[in-house]
Amino acid sequence: MTSPRPLGRLVSLSHVHDPATTPLYPDDPEFRTDIVATVANDGYYLRYIQQGEHTGTHWGAPIHFHSDGLGADELELDDLLLPAVKVDVRERCARDRDYAITVADLKQWEGRHGRIPNGAAVIAWTGWDAKWGTAEFLGTAESAHHQPGFAVESIEWLLRTGRLGHRGALGIDTFGPDLGTDDSYAVSKLLYGDHRISLECLANLAAIPATGAWILVGGPLYRRGSGSPATIFGILPDR
Repeated sequence: MTSPRPLGRLVSLSHVHDPATTPLYPDDPEFRTDIVATVANDGYYLRYIQQGEHTGTHWGAPIHFHSDGLGADELELDDLLLPAVKVDVRERCARDRDYAITVADLKQWEGRHGRIPNGAAVIAWTGWDAKWGTAEFLGTAESAHHQPGFAVESIEWLLRTGRLGHRGALGIDTFGPDLGTDDSYAVSKLLYGDHRISLECLANLAAIPATGAWILVGGPLYRRGSGSPATIFGILPDR
């Protein structure tokens, strides 16, 4: 099952990268910006940006979890342009910070919208994009490290049925596709095979429809990079 090439209106699915508002995953490197040149003193404005490859809205390459996996510079352009489906699980996640998106959730989505295309970017809208810049994104002392994600069984089903095939992606508006309580990163380890990628800390997910959009991933292609901070675009159908 394939989809036609996209042609339509662009929307941004990225948060603005700003040390003042960008949440950091626990133990990630500091995010800072230093002014190294100004128009008044040097004739131009330039900053030195220091941040991890997975700071803010970002994407991840297979090498992120597999030492023999492909680096950011080794992927193909087609790996960064994918048909998108959006699964709205906001109500469930509002009730349970540890909600795991099930096979039943995905089949229910298909009952309404049709089969998930092979090689799709399967994007979970948990409602975490609305928490950006607040303590609730990472969690308070009582709820720290608790964030929704995909159940392992869901990824196994997506892989087994070809919906996540040789290429494809999991997208989410949290720090990543794993439950926050899973320090084994079981979902990510399954995802990052072949040419599959992740799209994390997504923003503005209200702007894309449940089906019919495409995702275009832009960002630096660091040699042997595990991914990079990114501007991720939604390409909306003309209708």
